[in-house]
Amino acid sequence: MILVTGATGLVGSHLLVKLLQENEAVKALYRNKENIEKVRNVFRYKNQLNLFDKINWIEGNINDIPSLNKAFENIRQVYHCAALISFDPNDEEELRKTNIEGTANIVNCCIDFKVDKLCYISSIAALGDAKENEYTITEETEWNSEKFHSDYAISKYGAEMEIWRGFQEGLKVIILNPGVIFGYGFPKQGSSAFFNSIKKGLAFYTKGKIGIVAVEDVVNCAVILTNKNYNGQRYTIVSENITLESILFTIADAMNTKRPFLYANKTVTNIAWKLDWLLCKITGRKRGFTKTSSRSSHSTTIYSNSKITETLDYNFLDMTNYLTLLSQEF
Repeated sequence: MILVTGATGLVGSHLLVKLLQENEAVKALYRNKENIEKVRNVFRYKNQLNLFDKINWIEGNINDIPSLNKAFENIRQVYHCAALISFDPNDEEELRKTNIEGTANIVNCCIDFKVDKLCYISSIAALGDAKENEYTITEETEWNSEKFHSDYAISKYGAEMEIWRGFQEGLKVIILNPGVIFGYGFPKQGSSAFFNSIKKGLAFYTKGKIGIVAVEDVVNCAVILTNKNYNGQRYTIVSENITLESILFTIADAMNTKRPFLYANKTVTNIAWKLDWLLCKITGRKRGFTKTSSRSSHSTTIYSNSKITETLDYNFLDMTNYLTLLSQEF
């Protein structure tokens, strides 16, 4: 039997569809029963609603050991998708507890219950830092602790250290480092912010590059790598490196709405995150645009997917077409 953590999230829900299509017996860890309905919608969208009732739902939390002990009974493979994604500095403690401590708990349970293999869904945020005058990052690029990293990036890097600890103790592991993941089913979360911003009439754009990927590609690579005899490896899962300008313009065109028309340079985005910080102090609301957001909006970094494409001879989905189709959800 297979255990999926973070089963009510974007990757987890699409992974459940994939695994059940392959006739696997699956346990799915959830915290909030209301979120299960989002998973049902993903199955409906995939025309696989007949498989939904085959899921063995387990209420639990990756920081709740008793619930994990129940979830790990008779498990041979684990896909660890659960994580907190936030770039709000106020969430530092929760990020560490969920992403690092939670992953440590999963690793410990995998060892204790003699799980065959653990697949961890990490992030390109946990990859290393390009050296001066270098712009391409691979799985071998070293992490530079002296450079600025968001709390989220640090928490994912720390989580990977727990995965490697498990590997050193004899656990078979695979790590996936996906870029920004796009996919159907969660219109108010994650990468859906691009679509919602355009829908609201976003005026500003930047030209920084980001690595992006479709959730279907993340899920496909995860299942293939977990089922094959790969161990102790990490893979960058990025379809393409694309400018934020291109993403926003593609989505705007697909929605038949006005493109963002004002270029925001570094000075503008620096002012923007400071104003956001001030407004949050006054109103008490969550951060919407942070220093990390400002930096990344002008990034020139390129993430290489050569390792995964060569290892599996894998062809990623065309993201321009994918974003165009996904725009119909909004």
